[in-house]
Amino acid sequence: MNYLAHAYLAESSDEFLIGSFIGDFVKGSVGKSFSSEMTKGIRFHRQVDAFADAHHLSRTSRNLFSHQRRRYAGIILDICYDHFLSKHWSRYTDKELSEFINRVYALLEHYRRILPEKLQVILPRMFKQNWLACYRTLEGVDMTLNRIAKRITRENCLNGSIGEIKDNYQQLETNFLNFFPDLLTFSKPFSECKNE
Repeated sequence: MNYLAHAYLAESSDEFLIGSFIGDFVKGSVGKSFSSEMTKGIRFHRQVDAFADAHHLSRTSRNLFSHQRRRYAGIILDICYDHFLSKHWSRYTDKELSEFINRVYALLEHYRRILPEKLQVILPRMFKQNWLACYRTLEGVDMTLNRIAKRITRENCLNGSIGEIKDNYQQLETNFLNFFPDLLTFSKPFSECKNE
């Protein structure tokens, strides 16, 4: 799962959402660097990732990508998940996607000073280029994957992977639509008990 899905799954509490959003930027033990709700959100992020990675439909989707891209299939699939969530947003919520994205950006700005430094550095670009809205189109997916490719220090083959997404689009979409309800069911207890 990528930024949009992690935010959506944790959206009912501001600090829980921020914790879930920043999960990829917090490595190892969370310690006492964040509030209790943010810490729960970070742990929730990790549990969501573990569930998604282990799900049989995620494995099926990763195997759709060529052997040369298999090492990065998880990254590609995370972006695909956000694309399909954007595309089918109205299936899962009555809230407007643009309003939700603006809420996430406002929360990131509000909590900016306590966010991990790496996230603070990229926030201006995220806001200016409206990363969360980019997932809706395949052009935005392509730009996102190419941007990630530049950030990875070692040689990688993320550039051009949009071609394989297009080649397998229907199956990837079907897999997502069957997978996401399972993820929602898995996530519900964590979301419901976050304020306990």
